[in-house]
Amino acid sequence: QVQLVESGGGLVQAGGSLRLSCVASGSRFSINAMGWYRQAPGKQREWVATITTGGGTNYANSVKGRFSISRDNAKNTVYLQMNSLKPEDTAVYYCYDYSNRWGQGTQVTVSS
Repeated sequence: QVQLVESGGGLVQAGGSLRLSCVASGSRFSINAMGWYRQAPGKQREWVATITTGGGTNYANSVKGRFSISRDNAKNTVYLQMNSLKPEDTAVYYCYDYSNRWGQGTQVTVSS
């Protein structure tokens, strides 16, 4: 009965920054790896970043060096800091719990 709720999406100009948050409830957050995925219109959902229970991180090549995933176990929250945003980053961003649960998604739109 885990619930994931994303927030922080919106409209931003190219080169700008945005921070997404995902608050998890209903499960033991600290024992789950967490991730971010995104899906643009007409495209398959793609993996963006993962953070392990031990704090290790991995990133898709398309966002490496620009995005940073982090977690605050005391707040049951995972973050995605997005810098140097590009129009091709425009997508619905989904929080994912590796016990196989998805958030509802939050729209990120990057304008030229």
